[in-house]
Formats: sequence, C-alpha cells, structure tokens
Amino acid sequence: MRILLLIHGFNSLSQRIFVALKSAGHDVSIEFDINDDLSREAVALFQPDIILAPYLKRAVPADIWRNHLCLILHPGVVGDRGPSALDWAILRGDARWGATLLQAEAEMDAGPIWGSRGFPMREAGKSSLYRREVADAALALIFDTLENLGHGKKPTPLDYSNPDVTGKLQPNVLQKDRMINWDVDNTETVIRKISASDGVPGVLDGEYFLYDVRRANLKGAAGEIIATSGPAICRATSDGAVWIGHMRKATQGFKLPATMHISPEVSEIALDSDQGYREISYHEEGEIGYLRFNFYNGAMSTSQIERLLTAYNSASKRPTKVIVMAGGEDFWSNGIHLNIIEAAPSAADESWRNINAMNDLSQAIICTNTHLTVAAMGANAGAGGVFLARACDYVWLIKSAVLNPHYKDMGNLYGSEFWTYLLPRYCGKENAARITAQRLPVGASEAVQLGLADASFGNDRSVFDIETAERAKALLENFSALKVIKNDRRDADEAQKPLANYREEELKKMHRNFFGFDPSYHVARYNFVHKVCKSRTPVTLARHRDKRKLERIAT
Repeated sequence: MRILLLIHGFNSLSQRIFVALKSAGHDVSIEFDINDDLSREAVALFQPDIILAPYLKRAVPADIWRNHLCLILHPGVVGDRGPSALDWAILRGDARWGATLLQAEAEMDAGPIWGSRGFPMREAGKSSLYRREVADAALALIFDTLENLGHGKKPTPLDYSNPDVTGKLQPNVLQKDRMINWDVDNTETVIRKISASDGVPGVLDGEYFLYDVRRANLKGAAGEIIATSGPAICRATSDGAVWIGHMRKATQGFKLPATMHISPEVSEIALDSDQGYREISYHEEGEIGYLRFNFYNGAMSTSQIERLLTAYNSASKRPTKVIVMAGGEDFWSNGIHLNIIEAAPSAADESWRNINAMNDLSQAIICTNTHLTVAAMGANAGAGGVFLARACDYVWLIKSAVLNPHYKDMGNLYGSEFWTYLLPRYCGKENAARITAQRLPVGASEAVQLGLADASFGNDRSVFDIETAERAKALLENFSALKVIKNDRRDADEAQKPLANYREEELKKMHRNFFGFDPSYHVARYNFVHKVCKSRTPVTLARHRDKRKLERIAT
C-alpha cells in the first residue's frame, strides 16, 4: 500500500511506525503538517491509499479526510477524546490505559473506531509511556487495520451507550491542574504531576518548568530544597522527597540539568550513593559485569561521559570476563549533549570537549583486551550513540529499537567516535556508504542485516534483559578462543592503520564543523534545542517531493 504519514514531527513513535511499515513492504512517504496547502499538495503528489496520522497537533483538513481514508492514532481508550489523554491517565493514577485507531471525521476524536489496545500503566514519564506502551499498541493497531482493510472490514461507530466504551471527552490539562502544592502534595502526587508533564509542557513552579522526577530516599521541610546530586536537586514533599533532574526557565530557554539553573547551599549527595540521583550503576553476576548508564533523553555531556569512562575503566579491571553496557530505560545513547553545548559560554569549545570525551570512551572500549564487550541496546539510539555501541564486540538490540546512525541532519556534522573505522570493519564499505548517506532511521532487523548490530531479540524490556543475560553467559563458554580472535583482529587492524589516525582525520573535519566559517552545525543545533518548527519536510522523508525520483518516474 501507498501510505502517507502526516505528522507534526518525526518523533520516536513516527520513526518506529515508518520503519515497521517499510519493513513490511509498504510504500511510505512523510509530510510534516506545516499548513493545509502543503498537506493537500503532498496528498496530490503521492496519491496515497491511506493517510496515517500518528502524531498531530491540529485537525486534518476536511477536504483531505472526506476524499481519502485518514486514520488517527489517539493515545487513549475507546471514547476518550481531547488533547491530554495520557496526561489525565497519569494524573489520575490509572492502572490501565490504551491507544485507539480511529477514522478522521468532522468532530475531533469522534470518528468510527478501527481498533483499540489496552496496556498496564507503569510509573514513568509521559514521554516514556508514549515511546514504549503507546508505540507497541499503535503498531499492533495499524497492522490489524491494514489486514482488516484487505478483508473489506469496516470500522465501528463510536457509541457512548455501549458499556465497553469507557472513555469520555476530556478538557486540555492546564497548568492549574499540574500545579504542585508542596505543603500538601505527597510524593506520589508530585511524581504523577511531573510525570504527566514530562516532555511537554513540564510543571510550572515559580520561575521554572520541572521535568525528570525520581523518588528520593530523603526527608525535610515540605517544599524546601534539601540536597543536590550531580545534575539534580532534591525537594521535600509532605511525606518524603523527590529528585528533579531537569528544569527550564519559564520566560525562555530550554531544558538543562537543574543544578545549572540553581545552586542551593545544601548538602551534596554522591551520584553513586544509594540516596543519590544515580545515572551510572554497576553490578556483577558471576563473571559478567553490567554497566548501566541512564542519562535523561540519552544525551551525554562531557562530565557524564568522563564519569562513565571512569566506571568503565574500573569495570575492565575487575576479575570478570564480559562487560555488558546496558544503557538506559528510554535511550541507549544519543551522543553529545546539544542542550549543554548550547548553554556553554563557547558552544564550539564545549562541542570540542564533548566529542573528545566520546572518543576517549569509544577508544577505551575498542582497545579493551581483557574482556569481551557487549552493547545491550534495550532502547533507541542516535548519532554518536550508535557508533559508541558499535565500539563493543557485540551489539544486541531489542526488536523495537530504532537507530539513527547519521549526523548530517545536524548541519552536515561529520561525526566521530571512530565511525570511519567501525562501519567498514563491521558493515563493509558498501553498507557503510549506505548508512551514512541515507539519513533515515533503521529498525532492529535492518540494523542486523547492515552489520550495525549482531542480533535482535525480545518483544519487551524484561524479556530482552533475560535473554541478554543468557547470551552473555554463553560467551563465557568460549571466552578464551573469542578473546584471542578479538585481540588478533585488533592488532592486525592497528598495524594496518592506527586508531589514532582515524581519530585525527575525523576530528580535523569536526573542528571545521565547530570552528569553521560554515555556521550550519550551530544553526541546526540552535533550531533543535529551541524546538524551532520545520519550514519544510526534508526530501529524504518526503519522497513525493524528491524531484530526481519524480523525473525518473516520468521518463
């Protein structure tokens, strides 16, 4: 089928749907919902069989949905309507929620139902639930609907008299609904309010919007900031306390670690303490060491990478045989920290420090000769994070993972992390050229085919973690032989061309990106950090706007 994705932005959900539809053999193109005329033009150019809108912020033009089958994904149960479906479910503390695929009609979210899927809620931010539970339900609904269309089935009209219709029209969640009363609200309530607002819009609290909440094992006077730990501040609730990892100025600005905004004179708790805001943890199971790093939104600042390198070096000195780099809950890694770079006195200098820190970590992993190393990617990764993972001997992906192994959309950034060595080494020259040129997300199965990963398994995170442990144990059975093969290959590669040469060549081009006359990287970074809306859909996504392809079709 020819499927047009009409979306507000190419977010994690949209990328996963795009990858899945392409893998299933559908002809897919994308249009950003910038204005009605451009959407109409996209439909006229692509002539889709179906228009799928998994992520919109406004209504589809009537002349489009009247003349084309237009399916809307709503992150709520059947009958739920309104723009704040998931927000309300988190605020209420619902045990279960769902997603519904419906047909666009005049009344928002009131069209006939093609299907609905429920899921248990977990204590997590709205963005995390959207990225995982909602996305899982959405994919199942989309493929069920495509099958039903093939069999000539019709959707079910929304009928509130049906007892199975449990949702209702809900108003938009306002800041007054999210507002925290620190003197009264307990820890559970505070967590729900910030979690329901994570991503967008955040909870307005005085001069700042609050994000990234975690439980804290501390107590103090309600409302007071009682401690800091790395990037986070700890604020007391009526019955306990929470860590707040990130904040944004209410007047302007973008998300930054909370302690970059405020520096209270309170006790500082070590990041590796059980009471601290732990971003990095390590534990051992027999001869396997598990190094987990859970950085907010997958961005890795210079200081975070330096701490991770210290932890990695410590792990590599342990009497273990395998090191599993487990990443975080929502992202494995997305490379350098663009927000912190944007906030630095010199963005170019901080970019340079950040990429060199990434290279130090990548080099340490590549040169490890005492252990076998595994990147266990139970979540998405992008840019330098993909190549950091490929520095490991083995890369294992959860089946739902989406990788963005490219830098060029960030102002033609050249990239480093030894990708010029790692891609040809693991993927071959032809695949390496394809990966770096296409600027498109890659699903788990394609990543294995390309050599970006070695295996994909697990339909959910718990299954993935269990099988990761089993596969890591299996490596122990042939550890000595595998280590010899690994070290011999690294020695041969080093003799052919030293790693230092790859690093020097990559960084020479990165230096030009950061400090040269072309400001493309700095402009692209500013637009990304400040969430400047796209003025057009990139041709790499909007295939219907690629004049070269249109000319080939015409001839």
